[in-house]
Amino acid sequence: METRRLGDLGPEVSVVGLGCNNFGMKIDEAQTARVVHAALDAGITHFDTAEMYGGGKSEEFLGKALGTRRDEVVIATKFTPRPPDEPYTPGVLRDRILSACEQSLRRLGTDRIDVYYQHYPDDDAPVDEALETLDVLVREGKIVHPASSNVDAELIAREAEVATSNGWSPFVAVQTHWNLLERGVERTVVPAARRHHLGIVPYFPLASGMLTGKYRRGEPFPEGSRFASLAFLAEGATDENFSTVQALTDFAAERGHSILELAIGWLAAQDGVASVIAGATTPDQVRSNAAAAAWRLTPAELDAVPSRPAS
Repeated sequence: METRRLGDLGPEVSVVGLGCNNFGMKIDEAQTARVVHAALDAGITHFDTAEMYGGGKSEEFLGKALGTRRDEVVIATKFTPRPPDEPYTPGVLRDRILSACEQSLRRLGTDRIDVYYQHYPDDDAPVDEALETLDVLVREGKIVHPASSNVDAELIAREAEVATSNGWSPFVAVQTHWNLLERGVERTVVPAARRHHLGIVPYFPLASGMLTGKYRRGEPFPEGSRFASLAFLAEGATDENFSTVQALTDFAAERGHSILELAIGWLAAQDGVASVIAGATTPDQVRSNAAAAAWRLTPAELDAVPSRPAS
């Protein structure tokens, strides 16, 4: 498995990472262990979780599954901002971050978090409060690198400016929703991440299964699938998307590949992308995702990929 540096200052991570959002939600502790061990066997060293996944069970299951192999991997997790019904007062976000970090360390069974993301920005709190608190955690050795997720280009620039001007630990990565059906970030977020030397970590690379061939136009969603259980995701099953998926499937097949290989290989070929986060519920899915990055698309192939332009 190829590894890449996460931005200019972050750790080396496998080009395909394992998204752990299914742990404690769709799969139990025993199945989580099988998935994690398959990932390790496939050369995956980047494991991405969050305190909100499975109500904390994802972190707990991941920590137990890694066991004595913890030092072989990069663990990324995320803290959520203060509850939306809790009014902002100075220091409340700081307290939330400090508390969340301690709880994540305990659940993961580790002494440090390699990459710690602010899962969503807190629109009411000053950027300084989060950055200063994360810098404290870096200096205490509880986290190694801070990062951000689901942010816009303006906030990326602001975070970099504040960290530099105060001498605080800079963010090393940005995690964002990006795939062949969701390309809006290419206009602003991706260029901003590149300008500020952040590692780009796309999530939902398979569009919740749309880019694997799981769903068929005019047919019921498979039982247990994301589209069957989450109505807001099922909104992606549009005629336009099905037409795009068919074009992508044909493009990949003409070159001896699957649409899954195209979805992951295309992202891995984008400038600045350090690791593509893909979730899995079975060892076979892990192995397929890991193998998909082996397709190194040529510049000519990248230009010919029949995807809709960014909007």
